[in-house]
Amino acid sequence: MRVGIFFPTKEHVALDSMIERVRHVHESGLDSVWLPQSTGVDALTAIAVIAREVPTIELGTSVVPIYPRHPVMLAAQTLTVTVVAGSRLTLGIGLSHKMAVEGAYGLAYDRPARYMREYLSILLPLLRDQHVDVEGQLLTGRAQLRILGASQPTVLLAALQPRMLELAGGLADGTVTWCTGPRTLEEQIIPLLRRSASEAGRRAPRVVVPLPTIVTDDEADGRAKAEEQLAGYGQIPVYRAVLDREGVKGPGDVSIVGNEAAVRTQLERLKEIGATDFVAILCGTEEDRRRTEEYLATLVN
Repeated sequence: MRVGIFFPTKEHVALDSMIERVRHVHESGLDSVWLPQSTGVDALTAIAVIAREVPTIELGTSVVPIYPRHPVMLAAQTLTVTVVAGSRLTLGIGLSHKMAVEGAYGLAYDRPARYMREYLSILLPLLRDQHVDVEGQLLTGRAQLRILGASQPTVLLAALQPRMLELAGGLADGTVTWCTGPRTLEEQIIPLLRRSASEAGRRAPRVVVPLPTIVTDDEADGRAKAEEQLAGYGQIPVYRAVLDREGVKGPGDVSIVGNEAAVRTQLERLKEIGATDFVAILCGTEEDRRRTEEYLATLVN
């Protein structure tokens, strides 16, 4: 199982400092760095700059909301970034949420699963150097892109519900989750994802699992810090449903918390049930974060 680091929007720093943070993660031997697309920097633009400065490490978005960007334009932007990042770029995309789409952008959040299917019918062929001529119920796209030096990126969907998981496995390259614990992964997400990929004749999908992570000798304190890191997510309906399925009160309860041995056991569980990538959202004090990152690096080196 590959191991990476997530940089939350609320902790974004100046771009030069971000480059140095990614360089540090790369030099530690960890596999990937992931940026969200929210109220901070434009994730794909930042990745293009970082990729010029930091070699080798995978750079992913978790995730770019699709409603504000037409699929032709997102395809053009993504392919342009691959000119710099090459196959290291992983494009994670998602629907976002009704409140955000309608509140922030004034766009209609209608038939989201249908919207995503039509979005992919335009986006994916363009990323694979194909012409598209699609006129759907919700989206239209007619284009073929010519971007010298571009390469095809991995595309992951933020998917928790069955219809989205079918698209993630059957059309895209897998999923990136959020606030999701091992029970839900094992019983719902991974089986549906694998089945959809198999039925579509596609290779085994990636399952990228970001969670707050803290190596600490005080588990109760660590879980409180992890809960604070994702404060508010437990009230968002889609994540509340996942947490309820897991049988827990909040994100802190599904976070990776404990001393080195306990963290290793929790990560081994994720690997055993089929997670291909774990992405740590570091939390706690600077000392907590340093200890956590250093320990994670020992697992991949």
